[in-house]
This record gives sequence, structure tokens and C-alpha cells, in this order.
Amino acid sequence: MKPLIYQIFTRLYTNRNTTNIPAGTIEQNGCSKLKDFTTVQLKRIADFGFTHVWFTGLLEHATQTSYEAYGIRPDHPAVVKGRAGSPYAIKDYYDIDPDLATDVPNRMAEFERLLKRTHKVGLKMVIDFVPNHVARQYHSDAHPKNVLDLGFSDNPEWAFSPQNNFYYITGQELHTTFDHEHRSDVPYREMPAKATGNDHFDAWPSRNDWYETVKLNYGVDYMNGRTQHFSPTPSTWLKMTDILLFWAKKGVDAFRCDMAEMVPAEFWAYATAKVKEKYPDVIFIAEVYNPAEYRHYIASGFDYLYDKVGLYDTLRCVVTGMASASCITGCWQAIDDIRPHMLNFLENHDEQRIASAYFAGDARKALPALVVSSMMGTNPFMVYAGQELGEPAMDAEGFSGSDGRTTIFDYWSVPTLRKLSARTPETGFTKSEKELYNYYKQVMLLCRDNRAITNGLFYDLQYANYTHAHGYNSDKQYAFMRKDPGGKTLLIVANFDNTPIHVGVCIPQHAFDFLKLRRGLFSCRCLLTGKPSTIDLKPDMPVYVEVPELGATVLEW
Repeated sequence: MKPLIYQIFTRLYTNRNTTNIPAGTIEQNGCSKLKDFTTVQLKRIADFGFTHVWFTGLLEHATQTSYEAYGIRPDHPAVVKGRAGSPYAIKDYYDIDPDLATDVPNRMAEFERLLKRTHKVGLKMVIDFVPNHVARQYHSDAHPKNVLDLGFSDNPEWAFSPQNNFYYITGQELHTTFDHEHRSDVPYREMPAKATGNDHFDAWPSRNDWYETVKLNYGVDYMNGRTQHFSPTPSTWLKMTDILLFWAKKGVDAFRCDMAEMVPAEFWAYATAKVKEKYPDVIFIAEVYNPAEYRHYIASGFDYLYDKVGLYDTLRCVVTGMASASCITGCWQAIDDIRPHMLNFLENHDEQRIASAYFAGDARKALPALVVSSMMGTNPFMVYAGQELGEPAMDAEGFSGSDGRTTIFDYWSVPTLRKLSARTPETGFTKSEKELYNYYKQVMLLCRDNRAITNGLFYDLQYANYTHAHGYNSDKQYAFMRKDPGGKTLLIVANFDNTPIHVGVCIPQHAFDFLKLRRGLFSCRCLLTGKPSTIDLKPDMPVYVEVPELGATVLEW
């Protein structure tokens, strides 16, 4: 199976409140609830072609919304980003965020019902695992009775100890100046200061640091040459592995592991082995940005890694006219031995929306990139909710400001998400939204159902077409083939230009040998338009195809 992941920012997806006051409260701006993800909602996602749904922000995290009435300790506003708070400042690894619950005391039961509904429609559930850092005021009130809370046994007089869960800036108080709205009359106190989540080892984090989080200690002494102390097994290894096992036991199918490369690979080898010993089908997805570490983390148990600094960054440059389409070839060549392990995407919560003024300004400009990124391999592909309607994310929601990203810090209602979560979504789409939505759906269904894409061989044709012969512009077009051994063949030509083309694509003799192609006349059709045509297939000769502007042709025979 080629995993096709639909990322949902849970707090926003089904929020139908249209008030949208910048930096507004949950009462003013509203918030999605787990119960809103009905079987009908989830079935539509499955019918779109997706195999997995990543519910981002399910775990309880720091917030400026008070749940003291339910026995949950409040968080100081000086160490919470935005009114809603960052879903990556985890406050309790063993609990569900109360914002998402209709009945707060029974929020775990509501999650379990959501998991059951997700599985009922044939989808697998992905949740976040945030291993590198926690909220400043982390406190689990839901952990099992036999589990000691993080930091419970720490000796804060030691800057570093392998058995401490945190790093301490001994003798110094944390300095924060981040409660600009003066929502508390009492300053935040932390003595001694703990190291900040983005490896900031002093007591003076800035606004640009992850000041709302503290770094977890996996036995690496960062202040003394990054020396490693992994025997005996560090306390944090044991506690974090227990958390993974807790959620795997509930039936969670996959973990998207935040900033995985900031945690030693040795821990991952330990933890993934423990989890897969009991739950062999659980998938681990790593957010890793250093290509030099890719193979190390795959060897440590990860099934998939983000292909961000390679394919994503390159496609973004091609879409915006900053790079030649021929640069795509170098992306897969650099990771050819591990390509099945790379997760492709064009949007996620960290990246700017395609339709934003900071990226392409028009979602249609990325349609050729969509075809390339999703169809060039057997590896997974991910779509961020709202992407399929061209969400521009140009609101200034609060803490995040107007930056081309959908906020992860604020309560907000997103117009495209309101449409997607409506009872009959397509009735509310504009003409352009409907066209985009249907295009994405066609592509996802092909990626799910076409065996040449899910299981087939890949052959890059760019090197055979670099001379710009036969009308082919290798700066604006990218062509490749997929072949299901013993089955169908696909010729895929993506056109990043804003004019339609009639172009000859040369298929070299080596492609015939590698893919075991037969020469001759073949009747074929475009899988995106249904349009039939005939091609004359000969080694080292051009096959002529029609390709729309800012789109692609996928010929099958």
C-alpha cells in the first residue's frame, strides 16, 4: 500500500464559528470537537483516496484557556504561545486536549470513539509524538499509577545527569518577557531555569526561541562536548517508550515524530524496537531535515522521513520560477537507495500555503508539482487539509500573524475548512475550488488504485530530453514513466509553464530495456482527462503528447 496521508489540524477543521477576533478566546472564536468528526466526515476523506488521517494536536498541551474547574492546572500566559497554545508544547503525554472535548472529564472516551470511527471507514490514524521538548509547566494528571511523571525524580542541582529528565541552568532563574498582553498579574517563575526546547542552554530565551518549551534529556551532555551516557538506560528513554506503548495499545496506527533528529538515534532504535515487538504494524514517521542523518534514522526504526530539504524545496523553487524542472532529477538521485522511505508533500502546518502571497499566490500553479510529488514513487504522499481548495492562509489570526501559514497557536475558523466540513461540502465550493478539489481527488484515487503508481518501476526521462528538441523545454517540463511489471505503463509529463504545449518526449533505448517496453502503435488515454489518443512507441524517438498549462498528462496503455 502507498500511504496517502490527510493532515488535519484538529482544533480548526470542523470549527464553523465565523467570529474570528484576532487573539480571540475559545468562547469568541470557537473550536472543533472530536465528536464533529462523524463517520460521514471520515468516509468522505476515505473516498477521496486517503489511507491515513493525521489528527494534529490531539494531546493535551499548554493553553491560556482555563480548565481549573476540571482539575487541570492552568498555564502561565508568559510561557504559552497564542491563546490556544502550541500543540507542540505538550502538557500531558497521557491525555487528550480538553479544547477538543464536548464532555471534558470524558475526553479520553471521546478520543477512543473517534479512533473507532476512523477505523470503521477504513482509515488508519496518525497522531503526534513530541519527544524533544515539553511545555514549561508540564504536569501529567492522567498517567498510569505505576508511572512517575517527567522530572519527578530529577535533581535540579545537577545541570546534567543521565537520569534527569530535564537540563537545568543551575543557580539562575528563567528570564521571560513574553506576557505582552499582561494577562497575569504575577510573573512566571522558574528556578532554576530549564534549558529551552530548541537546544538553548541558558536562562535567557528570546521570542524567536521555543521559549514555551523545555528540552528533554536523553543522556546527551550538550554542555560538555555532546558526550553520550546511554548505559544504564536513561530515565527519559523508559518514560517516553512507555508513552508510545500506551497509545499503540489503544490502537493508534502511526506516530508522526516531531523534530526526531533532535533526539539521539540510539533512543529511536530502542523505542521503535520495543513498540514493534508488541505492535509490528505501527508506523513511525520522522521529521528529519538533515540529509546526512537520513539513513541513520531509517536504520533506527523509522518507516518514513520527511523529504523536505530535497523534493519539497526543489518543487517550491520550480513552481515559483526559481529553478529548472531538471533539478527534480537530482532530488531522487540523492536518496535513490532510500526513496521508498521518503514522505512527499507540498504543504503541512510548518510550511506556507501554496496559494499564499508568500509562495505561489495561486494553488493551480502547483498542480504539476502535485502530480510529480505524488506519482513518481511508491512512497507516501501527504495533503494538508484546505490545500485541496486552495486555502491562502493570509489571515493575521493572533500570535502567528499574517505569514502564509494556517495558525497553530490561535482559535480561528478557516473558510476552506468550514466548506470541507459542511454536511454537503461540494455545494459550497466556488467554480475554481471545485475544479481544484476534483483534480486533487483524481490524483489521490490514482495514487491509491493504479498499480503502476503504487507498486511500479520508475524511469526518469529528463536526461533524454535536455536538448529542448521536439518542443520539450526541460526547464518547464518534467517527464517520467511508471510501469507495473506485467501490467500497464504510464507516461507522465508535467508542465510548469502557463501555456499548453504539444511536445515530443523522447524515450531512450535504455527505458525500453529497463521497463521491458514493446515498440509499436498503442491506444492509450489520459487518466486525468479520459481523452483517448494513439502513440507510436519507438526507441530514441519522440512520443507526442498534449499537456495543459500548469498541469500534467498521464497516459496509460
